[in-house]
Amino acid sequence: MYLVYILMAIGLFFAFAGTVGVLRMPDAYCRMQSSTNIATLGTLGALLGAFLYAIYLKNTGMAIKILFIAVFIIVTNPVAGHAICKAAYKRGVKAEKLTCDDYGRDFPNE
Repeated sequence: MYLVYILMAIGLFFAFAGTVGVLRMPDAYCRMQSSTNIATLGTLGALLGAFLYAIYLKNTGMAIKILFIAVFIIVTNPVAGHAICKAAYKRGVKAEKLTCDDYGRDFPNE
């Protein structure tokens, strides 16, 4: 049961750290990375804790649903964050400091 609390605390830590990152980061791209961490790692910690709790309650249906939700979040959140960043780049949102501009090769005429 303590492992459930530890996983929930890990999810809470990533949610808090990501929130601080959103408030402190200098530009939209860094903020997007922090918000993606909140949505992926913060939620994943809570879901793993809920999964272990469902196993503790011997509720197999709930455990399977939680696993499907976790897999869906792992697959979709990073892809969605990347797509939003690429759209922001295409719309002309400027970054504070770019050490490498890999998106520039995708849009050579702009």
